[in-house]
Amino acid sequence: MRTTHKRLLVAALLGPASTLLLAAHGTGAGTAWAQAVVQSPSRPATSGSQARTVFDVLPGRWVRADGGYVITIRSTDAAGKLDASYANPAALPFAAAQASRDGGRLTVFFELRAGGYNGSTYALTYDPSKDILKGVYYQAVARQSYDVYFARAR
Repeated sequence: MRTTHKRLLVAALLGPASTLLLAAHGTGAGTAWAQAVVQSPSRPATSGSQARTVFDVLPGRWVRADGGYVITIRSTDAAGKLDASYANPAALPFAAAQASRDGGRLTVFFELRAGGYNGSTYALTYDPSKDILKGVYYQAVARQSYDVYFARAR
């Protein structure tokens, strides 16, 4: 079977949703297949394809102990941008959701403008020893600040 036909056959068997990396060695019609690596989109390659960052500890569901308010952080990027939402109890989008390093501390900032929050903010610091986000909630409508913390839901 010719090399081109082998590639087409393997690609047809795996389908379009997979990434196929093929390496061959040898020459001419007798080329031997040395390696075939299949990468499924549900299981991305980890060696070298995605750099780990300091923000990788943040994704999860975080619950405020004094009322059941929930911050859900779905993902982060290397620049600290967070894909996150808020629930009280209905889900609300954040107008801003950002993580940063402040010296040795990992901080997060969230701003709410939807649902009558009118610019209320959370300025929180991650405490790795307790696995909590703690800091200050500024309630913009009342113009008051409150000390709060969120524990990671298990």
